[in-house]
Amino acid sequence: MRYEEEILIIRSYDGQSADRARVEDLERRCEVGPSERVFLFTDTMGDPICRIRNSPLYKMLVAEVDNQLVGVIQGSIKVVTVHQAPKDRAKVGYVLGLRVAPSFRRRGIGYNLVRRLEEWFVANDVDYAYMATEKDNEASVKLFINKLGYTNFRVPAILVNPVKHYRPYHLPSNIQISSLKVDVAEFLYRKFMASTEFFPHDIDHVLKHKLSLGSWVAYYKDDDATTPKFETNGGKSEMVIPKCWAMLSVWNSGEVFKLRLGKAPLSCLIYTESSKVIDKIFPCLKLPSIPDFYEPFGFYFMYGVHREGKGLGTRKLVKALCQYVHNMAAAARDCKVIVTEIGGEDSLRDEIPHWKLLSCPEDLWCIKALKKEARNSLHELTKTPPTTRPALFVDPREV
Repeated sequence: MRYEEEILIIRSYDGQSADRARVEDLERRCEVGPSERVFLFTDTMGDPICRIRNSPLYKMLVAEVDNQLVGVIQGSIKVVTVHQAPKDRAKVGYVLGLRVAPSFRRRGIGYNLVRRLEEWFVANDVDYAYMATEKDNEASVKLFINKLGYTNFRVPAILVNPVKHYRPYHLPSNIQISSLKVDVAEFLYRKFMASTEFFPHDIDHVLKHKLSLGSWVAYYKDDDATTPKFETNGGKSEMVIPKCWAMLSVWNSGEVFKLRLGKAPLSCLIYTESSKVIDKIFPCLKLPSIPDFYEPFGFYFMYGVHREGKGLGTRKLVKALCQYVHNMAAAARDCKVIVTEIGGEDSLRDEIPHWKLLSCPEDLWCIKALKKEARNSLHELTKTPPTTRPALFVDPREV
């Protein structure tokens, strides 16, 4: 059948076995990630909507041509903080997982899938639609910015650190790392990060979710060790909070879907293979080796990374927390990397351990106003000078 005669059908994903198998097959054929450096493939483990299932409201659409499933797209809706005031909230729709079969690209299928998803956003009173793509993904950038009217919004950094299962970190003896109760973590996030861009209004649901492994806080031990920190028997206002501290939470993304490396830089391959050989011949050297990424693997996602205080002290606290999470991941069966995403202008970028060859320094976020009043404030949202932008909160449910 010639292309001119093809009829495109876009409908909701029905969740039945036939749809499920075809979507999984499409996922296996569509790479993600910056293709000039590395191909990443996702394994949804039999649940194609796993990446949106934990969101407050979600939808998945599929595209068919001549009874072939040739495209998919996913979307989720939530309430977040925008601009810089906790009261300045908006309902946003996240465009995720746009895939078009390689042989059916450049036919407008991706464009039509996005437009249909935007219609669902509008029907659910969404203020802004937004999406994330690799800055070097020319096809995605042209589609969303040139054809669909999205605007560059933020350029976060995705930081990836391999897990060394055989060598745990020795944590500093002068730093206390404590697990936080969910209600205490929620209180701290709402108190110190509520004005952060895209801070989720339902942070309590995120923290209570079964995939959230917990929240931890780090601070320096002092002579007054008898006074408990971040604890209270009364109201939260009575909580003892040090002047210098840091916190983060961890999401077990490996329970949602797996990743597999399809192509890597030559330097990565050389280092990976040579370190394996050296480790076999001279195991006593314990050289840092890179995990085998060519089989499906899971990962931990660190979110809500925050610090209070000034100077080198807070940097050491953040580093100690990251090392603590690494030791957690090292004890897990198939967790091979730890991932976090922060604002590109965030000074934490230089303090979180990561491997540059696997990290993405510029992950492009684009945004589009779907309401007239939202269009009036879009200029303020997108043109804020980098030096005055608040931190960016990346919801682990959308990873």
